[in-house]
Amino acid sequence: MFPHLFQPLTIRGATLKNRIMSTGHDTVLPTDGTVNDALIAYHAARAAGGVGLIVTQVAGVHETARYTAHLLMATEDACIPGYRALAQAVHAHGTVIVSQLFHPGREIMESADGLLAVAYAPSASPNERFHVMPRALDEDLIAEIIAGYASAARRIRQAGFDGVEVVASHGYLPAQFLNPRVNRRTDAWGGSEANRRRFLSDVLQAIRAATDATCIIGMRISAGERDDEGLTIPEALAATQALEPLLDYVNITTGTSASHGGAVHIAPPMALAPAYVAPDAGSFRKALNIPVFVAGRINQPQEAEAIIASGKADVCGMTRALIADPDMPNKARAGALDDIRACIGCNQACIGHFHRGLPVSCIQRPETGRELIWSSLPRAESPKRIMVIGGGPCGMKAAVTAARRGHQVTLYDAARQLGGQVALAQLLPGRAEFGGLSTNLQRELAQAGVSLRRATRVTPDLIARESPDAVILATGALPRRPDLPCDGVISVLTAWDVLQGAKTGTRVTVADWRADWIGPGLAELLTRQGARVTLAVTATHAGESLPLYVRDTLAASLHRLGVTVIPYARIFGTAGDTVFLQHTASGEAIELPEQDTLVLSLGHAPQDDLAPAIRALGIPLHMAGDCLAPRTAEEAVYEGLKAGAAV
Repeated sequence: MFPHLFQPLTIRGATLKNRIMSTGHDTVLPTDGTVNDALIAYHAARAAGGVGLIVTQVAGVHETARYTAHLLMATEDACIPGYRALAQAVHAHGTVIVSQLFHPGREIMESADGLLAVAYAPSASPNERFHVMPRALDEDLIAEIIAGYASAARRIRQAGFDGVEVVASHGYLPAQFLNPRVNRRTDAWGGSEANRRRFLSDVLQAIRAATDATCIIGMRISAGERDDEGLTIPEALAATQALEPLLDYVNITTGTSASHGGAVHIAPPMALAPAYVAPDAGSFRKALNIPVFVAGRINQPQEAEAIIASGKADVCGMTRALIADPDMPNKARAGALDDIRACIGCNQACIGHFHRGLPVSCIQRPETGRELIWSSLPRAESPKRIMVIGGGPCGMKAAVTAARRGHQVTLYDAARQLGGQVALAQLLPGRAEFGGLSTNLQRELAQAGVSLRRATRVTPDLIARESPDAVILATGALPRRPDLPCDGVISVLTAWDVLQGAKTGTRVTVADWRADWIGPGLAELLTRQGARVTLAVTATHAGESLPLYVRDTLAASLHRLGVTVIPYARIFGTAGDTVFLQHTASGEAIELPEQDTLVLSLGHAPQDDLAPAIRALGIPLHMAGDCLAPRTAEEAVYEGLKAGAAV
């Protein structure tokens, strides 16, 4: 089915069994700067799932490389045992493993103790996103860092890794040297193209000298950093061509960490097109004679096959696809495409967790990042009859989990269509893929043999008649609509009303309490329908609770559309044609005259009415998801997993 995707590829003596790659990504699983059991279990799960190449997360090459508090470091020989155990675990499944080598330069996110670190860069060119003013590197420190790359590579190779990948992407230190708008040096490390390439050239030569002839040496670089001050595609391509004799492959991505607009490409959200970086990678492949890898929203094996078949790349990075489903390669090879749990690009529990300093996971697959806890699901000692009430993500995950444990499970939902709030979420601009959460879970229901009762409203009498051994209550929530002072002149609707087809006027205020994607999504939807929209958010900015790259993509869309955003704004009520708000910091009034519609996005109220009746019947009850407390799909799915495992 995929003749190109599953064609082996040999690079400097190491053979990739297929062209699927897990790219280097921070997991926040290590706790002390070294490889631990949690990280080994995480990568071993993907190796067992059939991936051809794993590139592990960045390894710091010098003390000045600590860009987060949870960075893996390869600066001491003490790192070798952990890397050796990781290499052995991955090699046991026939997977090639390479480690990224890293120095961020001026791209410092945080420090271990809360104090601002001294950041170093080729020149004192400030970083816009993290507001860092770096110190220009002197020649002695440049030499130390180059030696650090070499010694780190030696350690990782000694541990049994197949090679290393120098991170020159996303505006990190090597890219800073290449970029004439960042590197303003006038000595041997700046000025001409040859001088600006010298740092990378010396690094690559030092790595080869410190390792051996069979060590793979790759480089990751952005095919354009998508920022006015960033490295351009011609500059990146020219540098790669000049360095090609020192490389075994080049790994193409896009974007930069240095700006909000450029950083969204580090983990592009679902608003960006699938495989959108592949055309840029194709220009590199035409110009180079070494294998070209590419990453960027490649979520399905069909997409990867098409990229390789068209000659745009030799290997496809499918990292988030593997986070959502580690078994994706094996399923694709077997032709079981409907069984693949496709990534939906929400960014919530993968890169979203990283930005909060939390271990990687997936809203669809909470077992990810928790392999030491959820590596296997024990069978129930005695099968039971389980009633699951609610067909949203929580109820579906609970039903699947309980059925896989051997129970007889029946899922009831009042609606004809399963999915709960997912059915509404997918209607917002740029959120269509979110519907995949429901599609994937419905496939799992069928695989697990769960009985479905759609369009069935559960009552206490029905529960008494069925007399299950246990009930999992996952009835979700409904829109919260507080008692606001309104005189009826302005139409007041909820977000659900709008998404279910209610018509608004042309002058709309969206009151957004949650500061997630619903309010901005409604503002974008209504603006595109011709309304003049004001988004009033009870937060410091729109999308405050969202993963950063989702938030920044939404901010860009709202700005382009001309949506007015008012932060620190609490809805108070309406009178006549005026919407009244209160500034949450000053307490002063904010008035929005000439409005005809107010749309409320004020969170949800739990629907837990059945809980007392179930308890009165003496049936064991497990509550999960929004009926317990309204939150997000991530909590709903994880609590569904736990409830299904508990019965």
